Amino acid sequence: MATTDLAPANASRWRPPSMREWLAPAVPGGVLAGWLGPLLVTLFAGFLRFYRLGQPKAVVFDETYYAKDALALLKFGWEHNTVDNADKLLIADPDAHIWGQGPSFVAHPPFGKWMIAMGEWAFGATPFGWRFVPALAGTLSVLILCRVARRMTGSTLLGCAAGLLLALDGLEFVTSRAALLDIFVMFWILAGFACLVNDRDRSRRELADKIEAGATSVYGPFLAHAWRWGAGICLGLACATKWTGVFYVAAFGLMVVLWDYGARRAAGVRDPIAGALLLDAVPAFVQLVVVALVSYLATWSGWIFKPGGWGRGHASSHWWWRPFEAMPHLWDYHRQMLDFHNNLDAKHPYQSWPWDWPVLRRPVAFFYTEPKTCGASRCSREILGIGTPALWWGALAALVVVLFIWLVLRDWRAGAIVLGFLAGWLTWFPSAFRDRTMFLFYATPLIPFMVLAVVLVLGYLIGPASGLVGAHAAASGRPAEADPPAYEDGDAFPDEMHGPSGARLAPVPASVPSPVPPGVRRLVGAAAAGAFLLVVLANFAYFYPILAAQTLTYDDWHARIWFKSWI
Repeated sequence: MATTDLAPANASRWRPPSMREWLAPAVPGGVLAGWLGPLLVTLFAGFLRFYRLGQPKAVVFDETYYAKDALALLKFGWEHNTVDNADKLLIADPDAHIWGQGPSFVAHPPFGKWMIAMGEWAFGATPFGWRFVPALAGTLSVLILCRVARRMTGSTLLGCAAGLLLALDGLEFVTSRAALLDIFVMFWILAGFACLVNDRDRSRRELADKIEAGATSVYGPFLAHAWRWGAGICLGLACATKWTGVFYVAAFGLMVVLWDYGARRAAGVRDPIAGALLLDAVPAFVQLVVVALVSYLATWSGWIFKPGGWGRGHASSHWWWRPFEAMPHLWDYHRQMLDFHNNLDAKHPYQSWPWDWPVLRRPVAFFYTEPKTCGASRCSREILGIGTPALWWGALAALVVVLFIWLVLRDWRAGAIVLGFLAGWLTWFPSAFRDRTMFLFYATPLIPFMVLAVVLVLGYLIGPASGLVGAHAAASGRPAEADPPAYEDGDAFPDEMHGPSGARLAPVPASVPSPVPPGVRRLVGAAAAGAFLLVVLANFAYFYPILAAQTLTYDDWHARIWFKSWI
């Protein structure tokens, strides 16, 4: 395709792009378009998650720990032992006295349980109450992913597709409707990632402005990176829910250093490595690590300021002294928690290994009973913690493609997605080799990155909007032999990490030509993408009864159990 085939009429008045255009093309679409679609998808996700949220009226799986720990935090400020048969007492009478003697040792930090406690405070110690905030977190995660995917791809349509896929994932759905911790880990990691992606765009605009204004330092100008403060808080709260969040602090810290180096190199800074390390990496350590640590410690305030918690003992009468006297005890408590996790090797019928998770080999039965009435001789009612197979198995293929895109095409988005997935997956392998007990729902934080992998591949499959390629080439002075992965909303999305991308031109090397005409490619690609979304929707709808504890005949239930390992 010739450069001039799709060039605009005023292409002859081409001017060299400004430094701002080289570094930070604007995200396309108006405010209304960018929010209306994601909000509609979020409303759909919210309906799925809040409909029949109080069913089953029972304590399911590990709710037996976290719902009661959350209630104890409200009452005491720290986790407390409960009496025998506390599950039955709590369901029969939310105001029942369920407390035994003394504090309880717990293996996870308190913040996830504080979040569950917010729902119990607002709606009572009922199944709806302790599941309310998990459902809210699962719903808001859909909105965040819509916006993140839109920013990364430049397409509101693809952003909405990402949110819809997350809304239709079975494991995200189930963990959103149970008082467990993993949905909160996912929520805060995704929120932290969103802050960093937003910061990447904004800091590049700031860098472009300062370069254009005449900043001439050999290291480049100092940048505020204001959104990284928010990322630090979010990642700290992820760690304060489960310690697995610490791997994302390390992974995302490495990621932003590479982004900063790429931005300074693209801007023509004479020493981009030193500039990134001195002017970006040191502040990033404070913003991501120190702020995360402060956020983490703040969530222990109930244990720190109130006497009686596990290992806390006596507390000084002077409140201002309590944090100082509590630190040695808190350190010892953390040592006990670490010993617990390192030695957790008890066998469990639903345990699985990290290499099992992407293929959904061994899901978790959160709840199962056989009601008496369903119009058949035998009935089943279950909550099966399993991802939507069409999405997960499709994501496996997409991750392979995304890895190729990162290694060969050097697309920063692919690198961020792969890093986000590996940070929550490979880090479990050492524990698996020690036979540490683990479950499929530990993979919940991986789901947004799996969805982003699918969406990025769909974007490459669809190709550029009609008329964009030549216009891009004319605007940037670059050849148009390659079709950039531009999308339905237009052409402006973040540039590549390893060099400037030209004004509003996607970072696809000219050595990857597309022999298919853009119109045909977009038609076929859009049809394939739409077909995939429909398959995922149909697959979720088929599995919905065993995700949401609906009563089925035994035969209908068994038809949805595709493999023996799913029982």
